Amino acid sequence: MTNYIDVCQYKSMKISKPKLPCCTPLLTGRLTPEEAVDLAATFRVLGEPMRLQMLSLIAAQPDREVCACELAEPLGLAQPTVSHHLKMLHKVGLLERERRGTWIYYRILPQKLAMLRASLS
Repeated sequence: MTNYIDVCQYKSMKISKPKLPCCTPLLTGRLTPEEAVDLAATFRVLGEPMRLQMLSLIAAQPDREVCACELAEPLGLAQPTVSHHLKMLHKVGLLERERRGTWIYYRILPQKLAMLRASLS
């Protein structure tokens, strides 16, 4: 007995190959939605070049801290502008601050920088 299929009978049918996935399925994400929101806010703050310069200046100090009054001259900014930028860096957790008399000293929080680094690797 011969297996014969009348090709004319099946002309209107399209024969398709089984669909293969085009890409490897994504793994589960490493960031929760809350962490992603926090990181996005931090990166927005770091999107200002002057704030990156400030972090660089603070990190370059021997004790990794600086008085807010010391940043105006090297950056060529008015004191209120310096204070605004420092406030934004503090708000997202990149800096901690300590009042000493009438002066406020800012220090980089290394654990926040480590978290940023880890999120990009």
